[in-house]
Amino acid sequence: MHTLTEIQQIVASAIDKLDWSLPPHGLYEPIEYTLRLGGKRLRPCLTLMAADLYDAPLESAIPAAMALEIFHNFTLLHDDVMDHADVRRGQPTVHRRWNENTAILSGDTMSLCAFRQLDGIAERHLKEVLRRFSDMSIQICEGQQYDMDFETRSDVSIDEYMEMIRLKTAVLIASALQIGAVLADAPGSDADALYDFGLHVGLAFQLKDDYLDVYGNPATFGKAIGGDILCNKKTFMLLTAFRLADAPGREALLRLLNDNNSRPQEKIQGVTQIYDNLNVGRHCIDAMEQHLRQALDSLERVQLPAERLAPLRDLANRLMQRDK
Repeated sequence: MHTLTEIQQIVASAIDKLDWSLPPHGLYEPIEYTLRLGGKRLRPCLTLMAADLYDAPLESAIPAAMALEIFHNFTLLHDDVMDHADVRRGQPTVHRRWNENTAILSGDTMSLCAFRQLDGIAERHLKEVLRRFSDMSIQICEGQQYDMDFETRSDVSIDEYMEMIRLKTAVLIASALQIGAVLADAPGSDADALYDFGLHVGLAFQLKDDYLDVYGNPATFGKAIGGDILCNKKTFMLLTAFRLADAPGREALLRLLNDNNSRPQEKIQGVTQIYDNLNVGRHCIDAMEQHLRQALDSLERVQLPAERLAPLRDLANRLMQRDK
């Protein structure tokens, strides 16, 4: 088996080999810029790790890994436009460095290029992988629509929120593992267990993002702290605060969220203070840990020796300890 470092190097090399030096340059330069920003590259690594569990040649899984990474980054381009985000991975977002029209069109092109990468998959796997990839893509769009719908709703429940992040975030991580297993001809039960593992890792991963948006270190987080608060974004943190607060506390929270005259930092500090008073951060950590346990329980269903699954266990634990 390959080490995580080796797999990360393989992924980085494959991304470097992608050729974006195509005309019109105004379309492809933002794509190259986005992919060169780096990031965790978690999803392509998971695809190769899943294939590696069954000793499949990693070359056979690289097209799918690249498709997943390109598609993931496409979603970020469009997310940043919708969220009016200025910074991604410590650098200006595409719509800030260029403009919104460029971010939309380059993002659209990335989504199509992701599907084109699947041409490199062996024909005997192509139909199944294409079906799973298409289902995943539609679910991500469904999750994004729920996220947008929640912006104008004041009655969003935590259960609804968890379903939204399952669709928007977790299914991509889950599908990365499942597709890697399919390409390695793993038993169907193993592929399903790896999907469930990835699903709970993905839920915990997004909860960690919610937590870091409030309590993260700006130097390592890669984007501005408090961005979700400034956008009044429905997150686990905000919804938990509404659930725990008494009537005066909810009124104070609503005043802060609806105050368009206060300075951004004052709004962030005010909402954060309410979170502190209600111990919202602890509730978020508890939820993360619950999904991590469920992820590891799912991993135990995979019919492979425990030591072979250790890299996935270690990676899941590491993701929960991250600061960016």
